[in-house]
Amino acid sequence: MISRSNTRDHRRAKPRATADSLVATSINSRFRSISVAPRTVVTINSAISRLVRTLLWTLTLSTSTHALAWEATIERDALGVPHIFGETDADMAYGLAWAQSEDGWEILEETLPYYRGNAASFFGRDAAVTDYLIQWLGFWEVIDRDYDTLLKPETREYLDAFAAGFNDFAARHPERVNLDVLPVTPQDVIAAHMFRHPLFYGFEKPLTELRAETRQQEVSPAPQLPNTAITLGSNATAVAPSRSRDGSTLLMINSHQPLTGPVSWYEVHLQSGEGLNVMGGLFIGSPALGVGFNQHHGWGATVNQPDLVDVYVLEMDPEDDNRYRVDGEWLELEAFDIPIKVLLWGWLPWTVKEEGYRSIHGPVMKTDHGTYAVRYAGMDEIRQVEQWLAMSAATSFDEWREAMALQHIASFNFVYANADGDIHFVHNAMMPRRAAGWQWDQYLPGDRRDLIWDDYLTPDELPSVTNPPSGYVHSANQSPFQISAEGSNPIKSDYPVESGWPTRMTNRAVRGLELLNANTSISFDDFSAIKHDNAYSPRYRGYSYLSLVADLEPNEPEEAQALSLIRDWDLHTDTANRNAALGVCILLEEWQAERTGSALPDARETLHTCMESVRDVAGRLDPEWGSVQQHGRGQRTWPAAGGPDTLRAMYAEQLEDDDDFLTVVAGDGLYYLIEWNAEGEQTIRGTHQYGSQMTDESSPHYLDQAESFSQEMMRAPGFYPENRSATSRRYTVSSAD
Repeated sequence: MISRSNTRDHRRAKPRATADSLVATSINSRFRSISVAPRTVVTINSAISRLVRTLLWTLTLSTSTHALAWEATIERDALGVPHIFGETDADMAYGLAWAQSEDGWEILEETLPYYRGNAASFFGRDAAVTDYLIQWLGFWEVIDRDYDTLLKPETREYLDAFAAGFNDFAARHPERVNLDVLPVTPQDVIAAHMFRHPLFYGFEKPLTELRAETRQQEVSPAPQLPNTAITLGSNATAVAPSRSRDGSTLLMINSHQPLTGPVSWYEVHLQSGEGLNVMGGLFIGSPALGVGFNQHHGWGATVNQPDLVDVYVLEMDPEDDNRYRVDGEWLELEAFDIPIKVLLWGWLPWTVKEEGYRSIHGPVMKTDHGTYAVRYAGMDEIRQVEQWLAMSAATSFDEWREAMALQHIASFNFVYANADGDIHFVHNAMMPRRAAGWQWDQYLPGDRRDLIWDDYLTPDELPSVTNPPSGYVHSANQSPFQISAEGSNPIKSDYPVESGWPTRMTNRAVRGLELLNANTSISFDDFSAIKHDNAYSPRYRGYSYLSLVADLEPNEPEEAQALSLIRDWDLHTDTANRNAALGVCILLEEWQAERTGSALPDARETLHTCMESVRDVAGRLDPEWGSVQQHGRGQRTWPAAGGPDTLRAMYAEQLEDDDDFLTVVAGDGLYYLIEWNAEGEQTIRGTHQYGSQMTDESSPHYLDQAESFSQEMMRAPGFYPENRSATSRRYTVSSAD
């Protein structure tokens, strides 16, 4: 295999996003690309100050005792994956935080200020946009108000133990502490969930529109709804015994994320003496799995983006711009200060105060073109953790559905399968119960109380199917009404049009459905081939644009060569394919235009853009795809098949101007294929994009799975001890030490 020496870790490739105003797309991209590289803008004085504070924190912790003592055993397998056991769930949570700290403390440390709304005091003015958002949305006021009353006592104990694990690790490893963020609190964990989740379902889009120079939407006159753009990926697929070769049930868990940073997958196995035994993926700083499985069942998640954000145009008093009218009554906006402390030149702090406002609808934004209030799904919800924990604790389909019925998670599709042969899909959302007849994708008049929703559709009112006649469900960020064969889908007319259900079809959806539909006797190997399929479907939306380019008449010899390569492309992205580089580039031009709502670029202009791009990277128009697209980090990369929006999802960038290849930065990461045979016996295969160590380049587990990942080789992940690779280390961590 090819190993490169001129790459650099893509965590360091992106500068911090600039943000002079509240532009939420910058928030989203900044959050996903947070660097964990060593910080260099630290003066001697600030370094000494930080060291003193850390030592004082260590001394304070070492001379105090926790109200409760927690203890956990961590067993590291040969790949460094942590298998964590505690006598109680709280003990296990303590060990989970300790393991996360060992493998990614720097990620947690650098993201905490963003959740707290004081990132600009650490990272400068570029982070001020996030600080404004956190305070504008009032996360911490809600947490202070509801934490002790809404969360169950056992949840609070779990979070206490989880936070203590981070703090104890930091106290005993002060050399790892670079920022003055201690102590980590249980409330930080809640704030992280409150901040992350809206970004997954597209909360940034209406905020970006509001910051435009002119009003971007009309006030709703009619009930027509738009196609909702989905810009994030993920796959999850389940096959019932009726469609498998030998009566097995099959499940694919394949959520796509950035490959590094705060929302990249971390693999862990959690066991508790209280009965929990589950394995899967979560983010550093998260106390519960986002995707996973146990011996009985498993679930995968994919991003969905129905219409979950509403914007109201407030009618303001011309004599008082802090008064707004609702049902003929003048009400006063709630005004509050938003102090933002900004680090300027390494040590000089500067505090600015913005003014924030709220109405009975939600947070308010004043602009030159109007005053607007925003209301969104999951507003003021702090119990996401309880639902994730309940999903992990479930051991039957009924218990898992009871966990889903909690409705604390604002979005995400879920695909489920179990040892009993049940398969299930739900387009989960905290979907507002809206007044009928209004065009909710546009702005709403803010002077009517009947448009201020305060309730959500029940789980039974959301698009879902259980054990469809087709024998399969496939979720790849598409319309929830096309997730299986005809006659096995939710029926669109059964659900409220006001919800703005997505209608877009991805290539991963179209290609996956056609492969599943074509095979009525699917084996585990067939299922693996579907997961790793790297082709574009001729039925995919982008194919028509590719054909438009291919049908051009050449004007000169190099155009003729390029057009010949495009016309002869078999639509696959295997590593030896010499046509894929141009073809993928053209499809990307269409994909970018479609997802941003832009007009398609001129076909010949795209042809020349892609010819130039491929030449600039590879030096020729027909390079092997595996020489163009590489997977890895640091100074080692390997050829990788797949591409944007293929089932083998790979999203790559040229990280350095002089790189002669693209490095994969997002897409396939941690994924699993699971089979329960007719006798209920379970087979599990999986892989991780890099390894269990997320930040330490000197660790053997920083990159020990990358080559196998690039070769599409999966392993038994060690959920069962007999399948576990040799233990590299077993140790106990305790808050009583």
